[in-house]
Amino acid sequence: MAKAANINSSVKPRLVIIGNGIAGTRTLDELLSAAPDHYRITVIGNEPFGSYNRIMLSPLLAGETEIEQILIHDREWYSDNGVELLAGESHEVVNIDRLRQQVQCRDGDYVRYDRLLIATGSDPIRLPLEVNDLSDSRINSLDQLSGVLGFRGIRDVKRMRQYARTGGSAVVIGAGLLGLEAAHGLNQLGMDVTVIQRSDYPLNRQLDREAAQLLQQQLEQRGIKFRFGVNSQRLLSRNGQICALKLDNDEQLDASLVVMAIGIKPNTALAQLSGLNCNKGIRVNDCLQTFDPKIYAVGECVEHRETTFGLVEPLFEQASVAANHLAGHGMASYRYREPSTRLKVSGISLFSMGDFDPQSDNGTEQIHYRDSSIGVYKKLVIRNNRLVGAVLYGDTGDGPWYYQLMQDKTSIALLRSELIFGPIEADTAATACATADHSSEI
Repeated sequence: MAKAANINSSVKPRLVIIGNGIAGTRTLDELLSAAPDHYRITVIGNEPFGSYNRIMLSPLLAGETEIEQILIHDREWYSDNGVELLAGESHEVVNIDRLRQQVQCRDGDYVRYDRLLIATGSDPIRLPLEVNDLSDSRINSLDQLSGVLGFRGIRDVKRMRQYARTGGSAVVIGAGLLGLEAAHGLNQLGMDVTVIQRSDYPLNRQLDREAAQLLQQQLEQRGIKFRFGVNSQRLLSRNGQICALKLDNDEQLDASLVVMAIGIKPNTALAQLSGLNCNKGIRVNDCLQTFDPKIYAVGECVEHRETTFGLVEPLFEQASVAANHLAGHGMASYRYREPSTRLKVSGISLFSMGDFDPQSDNGTEQIHYRDSSIGVYKKLVIRNNRLVGAVLYGDTGDGPWYYQLMQDKTSIALLRSELIFGPIEADTAATACATADHSSEI
């Protein structure tokens, strides 16, 4: 790799992308499609792979797929497309010198940029739990403890699989999507798994209580245990190895592995070190540009109009806008719209959108459908003849149609009787009503 001092200014400008996750990769793909010859491009990632789909970490953990199958682009793709890939811990960017327009890697090398894209993603949140070591070891902090992990990357998956080889018990803190995926994977590997959660049911931000209870029942049938309405209080260890987790109700859960999956926070450390404006995330404008006009940012690391992000759909929309401006087109503007949530947990399809669980009457009506024999549950929330929310469990095929109805604020007055059964039945009913109305006028 060339040092900054050796860069020839006569060649086309260089774009450096820090981060090789979903958001950075999508921006790269969009840019290569829009302006394939505009830049010399260098991608820097701290993992020793090409880009991969983090959504597939759960099947990777469970042994249902291999690393090669979850790669978005392997190393060969980068060379084939004229993109320089610097991957691995030694290449991790440790500093951005905005005055000299160069980034410094951990190995001491510098890479100069004309435009810079920061896509550093997010970090898992770690609970600052007290540690009590039951042996003579002077272990009193998480950093000294073995067997406590997050669930964010392939490194975490490899370490979790190592622990699972010896069997034993695992506790997953957090019953959100990542927590349930970790629990499923460890259960598939033969560990005795318990999930703990402060709220009363799993996926409480994505599902209503009834759908969540159906999900819990399905996962319990597969051997996963749950403890709800409790908090972690203390980690217990022997000789620096986790052995148990104590809860605030005085229950003690045996654990050779504890996975913390309680949420994420934007990874802004590098941006803050370089003096970029950060709050909850790296602040960007509608062009995904930081206050330094040569530096853009996308993904879970950013904050746009006081909003941070954790779902794929807004990340893809950001990537499209950023690529448009990096390509010099300057025609796109990012506006956040609340996306629908479409998930698959342990093979179970889930969908939710909008105000799916109103906490008060507030003028809403609800339509429910449930068929326990095939594991299907649907709830639609209506206000003033407009669909404002929905939860689907088991059968999510109609989710995009419901989402479009909500986004377009379509009147469902003529569709109401058949709305719960999907677009074909609803369209048939609407046509019949329209025909009847027309006949009566004649």
